[in-house]
Amino acid sequence: MKKITLIIAAMAITHLANAQSSSLFSGNRANLAAQLPPKSIALFTANESMPRNGDEFYPFRQQSDYYYLTGINEENSFLIIAPDYPDKSLREILFIETYDEIKAIYEGEALNAEQASKDSGIKTIKNSDDFYATLEEMLNSGHCETIFLNTYEYPKYECNVETIQQRFNKEIKQRYPNHQYGYTAPILTALRLVKSEEEIATMQRACDITSEGFMRCLTTVKPGMYEYQMQAELEYVFRYNNTNGHAFAPIIAGGKNACALHYQKNQGRLNDNELLLFDIGCEYQNYASDLSRTIPINGKFTERQKECYNAVLRVMREVEKVYVPGNNMDLVNKTTYRLMEQEMIKLGLFTEEDVNNQDPAHPLVRKYLPHGVVHHVGLDTHDNLDMLTPFVPGMVLTLEPGIYIPEEGIGIRIENDLLITEDKPINLFEKLPVEVEEIEAAMKK
Repeated sequence: MKKITLIIAAMAITHLANAQSSSLFSGNRANLAAQLPPKSIALFTANESMPRNGDEFYPFRQQSDYYYLTGINEENSFLIIAPDYPDKSLREILFIETYDEIKAIYEGEALNAEQASKDSGIKTIKNSDDFYATLEEMLNSGHCETIFLNTYEYPKYECNVETIQQRFNKEIKQRYPNHQYGYTAPILTALRLVKSEEEIATMQRACDITSEGFMRCLTTVKPGMYEYQMQAELEYVFRYNNTNGHAFAPIIAGGKNACALHYQKNQGRLNDNELLLFDIGCEYQNYASDLSRTIPINGKFTERQKECYNAVLRVMREVEKVYVPGNNMDLVNKTTYRLMEQEMIKLGLFTEEDVNNQDPAHPLVRKYLPHGVVHHVGLDTHDNLDMLTPFVPGMVLTLEPGIYIPEEGIGIRIENDLLITEDKPINLFEKLPVEVEEIEAAMKK
């Protein structure tokens, strides 16, 4: 654990310059290539700009696997990895958008071959217009029997919009129906779960910026303000520190709004004697952070609020001990529900007798804690993982127990990002106040 702590401290400094080393992406490609079978070729396409309205587009965000392998934040780009291709110069090829003089006039200079090679660590750079001609030649050589395609396979994700990756995969299969096909998702999912030293440093920086934003809110909030004003305070800090913005739509929920788990309107008035729940996180160099805190709007918890808050915090402290190698997310959830059930009994939400007589399919604890309390975080806020996969050092996971009592207007969630080590976990939000007394003292300032 000491070694990882020193790495974070040393590398976080370099990330202030906002540039990741090409060795990170070269290593990621090498790890993928090592798991591909002989005579394989893996194909990847970058994301595309998404239409907003009229002639406007949403800010561009690179597809996470593509960024993981290249470090390139441009659209109209392709990657070929063919680990044992006879011509060594074609074992890694990055295709970038062909220079467009008109586009450069309007949008500024585009990524050139020299910079693309420096950023990615890939020596062979070609124009995107040459992608299919190059691929055709490689496939016809007889040295690429299996084509590996990339897909996004998060089990809870549903979207009716066909992505460019899906369209690309269809086109490849139509063009080359006689080849065998495989998919890189299982390989990349496993690789991305264990963060490298540089990734950990980047994520620590993301957490530090998010912490700064939260502290700004902690010292500016007061009754009569609005949720969107707290969001504005956050966004100032995020933009000032050159982040990508929010890693996910922020939840800034006052009073009963906090009982809606994915509340995102952020329009409500902040009232005296009510709580304010934050579920927030910036994205820095495409890596996410994920923080939840709950504070009293007027700077002082009521006795009931304090009882409920401390119940959640006690459970969090205890469940954190489960974040060691060999355990898994399923155990984290089960441990949390078991402990929260006892806390809810103490809070008078139900009795031990009620628990003994409950419907096993609908346990009472889930009425007041209806969500899971752990997920992986990395290039995606919810990095993919099976619930039973054992923890290993280098994984970063959230811990986010909560309690939601709509009839009392109380919604509480506390969340940290925890780095698994050989010993006890490292809390990437360790510097933030979390005890009742710490929060109240910070708000007085």
